Amino acid sequence: MDVLSDAISAMRLGRPHSALRDKFAPWGNRFDAHDGAGFHVLLRGSAWLLPEGDEARAVALGPGDVVFLAHGRGHTLVSEVGVEPEDFRLRPDGTWPAPPPRPCVGPTPDTVMLCGAYLLDRARAHPLLDELPDVVHLPARVGAHRSLRAAVELLGEELDEPRPGSDTIVSALLDTLLLYILRAWWLGRDEPGAHASGWSAALTEPPLAAALRAMHADPAHPWTVAELAALGGLSRAAFARRFAAAVGMPPLAYLTWWRMTTAGRQLREEDVPLRVVAERAGYASEFAFAKAFKREFGVAPGQYRRAS
Repeated sequence: MDVLSDAISAMRLGRPHSALRDKFAPWGNRFDAHDGAGFHVLLRGSAWLLPEGDEARAVALGPGDVVFLAHGRGHTLVSEVGVEPEDFRLRPDGTWPAPPPRPCVGPTPDTVMLCGAYLLDRARAHPLLDELPDVVHLPARVGAHRSLRAAVELLGEELDEPRPGSDTIVSALLDTLLLYILRAWWLGRDEPGAHASGWSAALTEPPLAAALRAMHADPAHPWTVAELAALGGLSRAAFARRFAAAVGMPPLAYLTWWRMTTAGRQLREEDVPLRVVAERAGYASEFAFAKAFKREFGVAPGQYRRAS
């Protein structure tokens, strides 16, 4: 997989979930903070999003707007500022309560929203997601984010009128929607002609992107800074400097972090011998791997697997 897909896969826990919500003004819902990430797409009407603790920075939402809360920050959605909201609490398993059945006939709702959430492992948050603001607002603009709009439309159709196969289709569309949201943010936020920075540069600048793809494609390879620099045609010093500025850590430090992250996922999800996990992470011995893993996670691999 590519770097963006890998970053999401490394953090994902369980299946995402979503629902269509019909609202009749005046209305308001307060969402508690949680460990996942959530999104709201306004399909009809208007609303205001008020971030918890920073209500003065209310975000006006119109039809087609997408808002993504990458860090699970608590927030309130209201039809108008000043409306008293009702608490909207997550279930114990981290999912949202199911909405009431959508009426076949009756008054037309003032607002229709597509809402959803992803469960994420915050203990191993990828630095790419750490860089995201609490609230990512993607306003609807003519001709902008067409792939994202298409995914929203398909997801809305499946939720509005479930048919055979909808469970699988909805799950796949939610994964697709998340990637389109992140792509729209990372690849579309820089002004034309401006130099990309941070992870936007890491994903788009050929020398950095080539090095990241190589590390993700073959983390077991004994990469050196010189090898990684050569992939993008840079000198060792120039590459190391640009990589650290964009990613937030030196190249080999990121490689170690990614090796341990993928190893942790394998220990949680796969019933393979520790020797195999160590080899996939580029370690010749289980002892060396266990030492590196404990330094990163604070516990031995076997203990981590049992706890998971």
